Amino acid sequence: MLDKARGLPADQVFLDLEDAVAPLAKPEARKNVVAALNEGDWGTKTRVVRVNDLTTEWTYRDVVEVVEGAGANLDCVMLPKVQSAAHIEWLDLTLTQIEKAVGLPVGGIGIEAQIENAAGLVNVDAIASASPRVETIIFGPADFMASINMRSLVVGGLIPDYPGDPYHYILMRLLMAARMHDKQAIDGPFLQIRDVDAFREVAKRSAALGFDGKWVLHPGQIDAANEIYAPAQDDYDRAELILDAYEHATSEAGGKLGAVMLGDEMIDEASRKMALVIAAKGRAAGLTRTSRFTPPES
Repeated sequence: MLDKARGLPADQVFLDLEDAVAPLAKPEARKNVVAALNEGDWGTKTRVVRVNDLTTEWTYRDVVEVVEGAGANLDCVMLPKVQSAAHIEWLDLTLTQIEKAVGLPVGGIGIEAQIENAAGLVNVDAIASASPRVETIIFGPADFMASINMRSLVVGGLIPDYPGDPYHYILMRLLMAARMHDKQAIDGPFLQIRDVDAFREVAKRSAALGFDGKWVLHPGQIDAANEIYAPAQDDYDRAELILDAYEHATSEAGGKLGAVMLGDEMIDEASRKMALVIAAKGRAAGLTRTSRFTPPES
């Protein structure tokens, strides 16, 4: 799986030392992760290792062995089940000590914080701002569902007896903390890996809110995720047209106007900000424009 992951069209790959590794296998797993980071060609992918959470006896050895062994080939450490800012502060200080000891740039390794219980959600603002290293806030749905006694065995799926989306508040709360502190917001996994249609339906909900992406557990989910978290071609084209039209309207040639019509729609500074979001997502996804702006004749 480590070999296969290098060639998959995912933006990031994280190598797991937590839930995917049995307790007795964790020491050997650290060696495998170090070797995979040092020997494999990961291309432009973000390389991340998820260590064990700080309530266990494994975390400090995870961090020390992985960063000392492969810190030069590691972009971020993912810390699961983060419950307070103190968890992030501990990891930040530990990373700083190791970076100094082995000659790595201090602060070069980022932190991804996974929120998986009520304490983490309540403290998410403090967690997001606990260190400049924090790059991403991640929703961990399975452990979160268990921690609040949610009556469901389908991770991330809607609950027939609940008249709405039981995850909406959680996702929006995480998103607000992420955006408040200029971090990425990433939705967690959908465990029914062969049901790609169900994965799509779950992913569409967080994508609509503004999440930057979602975990995939199987190669079959990757194309769906890349499609859903990128804007539709028509929306991308429209966003680029709005940016061009507004730039022209506010220029000397366009009459220095603060608001202008683009077809049947009035666009202004707020429109420009909204269009910037969609355009940035489209460019990041590698979309190509299929239409061009033509200034109106004066």
